[in-house]
Amino acid sequence: MSKTFAVIGDPISHSLSPNIHSAAFRELNLDCVYIGYRIPKDELESGIEGLKKIKIEGFNVTIPHKIRIMKYLDKIDESCSLIGAANTIVNVDGNLKGYNTDMDGFLEPFKKKGLEIKNSKILLLGAGGAARAIVAGFAKEKAKSITIANRTIENAEELSEFAGKIGLASDVLKIENVKDTAKNYDIIVNATSVGLKNEQSIISLDGINEKTIVYDIVYMPMNTDFIKKAKENNAIVIYGYEMLLGQATRAFEIWHNMEAPYNAMKKALLGGF
Repeated sequence: MSKTFAVIGDPISHSLSPNIHSAAFRELNLDCVYIGYRIPKDELESGIEGLKKIKIEGFNVTIPHKIRIMKYLDKIDESCSLIGAANTIVNVDGNLKGYNTDMDGFLEPFKKKGLEIKNSKILLLGAGGAARAIVAGFAKEKAKSITIANRTIENAEELSEFAGKIGLASDVLKIENVKDTAKNYDIIVNATSVGLKNEQSIISLDGINEKTIVYDIVYMPMNTDFIKKAKENNAIVIYGYEMLLGQATRAFEIWHNMEAPYNAMKKALLGGF
């Protein structure tokens, strides 16, 4: 019997996940389908009941449900409790277990490219949704320190406190005070949504060089202004789609207990641009 998987959120029509997972099923001849399922913000509980009724095998969770979903889960893994959100769910006979693939998805491109995080100085732009998972990832990989630059300093301070709790030295800045200090860091990550609408990079990347790693988690468009400026300075670039792919392959492995067909999934993802 065919197994059903889904991604839930609102809006959902723009999601690239159905493309990516369907390509993986085709590649490995798995009898599975993956659908986008729109669940409005205040209908999460009934939406989940509906998914259980159709005996959904597993599903991904995107905005706005990643935090609220936690109260409907029977079990969570440690990444969920650390990050306080879940984005990948497995359904076993009506029991839901949650995972968070944001941290592993974020770290995956570093591993694929053989890039070292240990002892590096990090500049993180933004303190929103994905930022907590990113901080957890850098702590896990033993980065030296992280500077969190955000528009609202309170949010940056809250994230800085979280970093301290998990053993990562941190400080905070208002984004406009970054000015020309980017060159003092080994890794610079944009975790804001700036770039989605082709806006100018939020900071200057003057003075960075070919050793600097610049990572933009915005994946549409692929070449944001931030990424273009990084390339002009010959920096090492990590694209947002690489994180998305890292999350998708991790979800695939959680659901199917087998290695994900990375190249087939990558091709489907890049075809979606």
